[in-house]
Amino acid sequence: MRIGVAGVGRIGTMHAGNLASLDAVDEVVLFDPIPGRAAEVAAQIGAKAVDDLDALLKTSDGVLIATPTTTHPETIRRALAANVPALCEKPIASDYDEMVALVEDIEASGVEVLVGFQRRFDPAIAELHRRIRAGEVGKLYLVRATGNDAEPPDFGYLPASGGIFRDLLIHDLDAVPWLVGEPVVEVYASGSVLVDQAFAEADDVDNAVVTLKFAGGAHAVLVGGRHDPLGYDHRIEVLGSKDSLAVGVDSRTPLTSLEPDGPKVGPDAYPGFAERFHRAYLNEMAVFVDVVAGKTQNPSPARDSLTSLRLALACDKSRRSGTVEVVA
Repeated sequence: MRIGVAGVGRIGTMHAGNLASLDAVDEVVLFDPIPGRAAEVAAQIGAKAVDDLDALLKTSDGVLIATPTTTHPETIRRALAANVPALCEKPIASDYDEMVALVEDIEASGVEVLVGFQRRFDPAIAELHRRIRAGEVGKLYLVRATGNDAEPPDFGYLPASGGIFRDLLIHDLDAVPWLVGEPVVEVYASGSVLVDQAFAEADDVDNAVVTLKFAGGAHAVLVGGRHDPLGYDHRIEVLGSKDSLAVGVDSRTPLTSLEPDGPKVGPDAYPGFAERFHRAYLNEMAVFVDVVAGKTQNPSPARDSLTSLRLALACDKSRRSGTVEVVA
């Protein structure tokens, strides 16, 4: 099987390397709009480089899209026209109406398009999802998700980031409703600028809290921040009538317990998302290859992206107004 990668910046290069490590992939083919970059990465990982997107699509059984966000809709549609299954980094489109139209085109085409919300591919989070669906957690009471960057993003990125809800918290706005399996009916969000004034200048915040209320009455509390001095931290906790479970709690979690026998932060605390979700990214590529081969169902379909973006927009509106947003 040949898998193409469109865009070999940091995330695309990581994905290309992971694809090259899979036994099911015979060849990885790379394209990047910056001249020479695809050939350079290809030489590093033993892949093949091509000069344009058409050549990539013609020689690939599936294509991973990691080009800039503004190019995602056009690139996806070109993959649809070529009948090539795709995995696209989030978001598949920046604007909600544009995303609606794109989702409709994807579904009308019959071509599989996966969205790269990596939490769905994390083995521990996938097991949490399985246990909830199997009824092993019982009636859900509460979900807590924590997501903190170790260091703030480049300040030049902020004006184009879409804000903390569409950039950082969008992953949990996808994963938590997916875990709960019920529609969100109410959203409340609050945020502050505590890390750097550059966030305020970009009309954004650097720390935020979100409360979601689900149709069945359960709540979720999502916490996100742009600076954690101990490292990158992502955890999800679920409390139900039969069990209480957590993912993201291990020897590398950047959290110090003050209990005498509690865990301390080790020297190898997670420095960033790539390390924290290393297993998720590997599994994401393996699942994508299985979807291309027709061996498994799409676990992250394009339509689900509408839910997370709608919630992110509701969060931003709630933060600005100070009121609860009804979304169902």
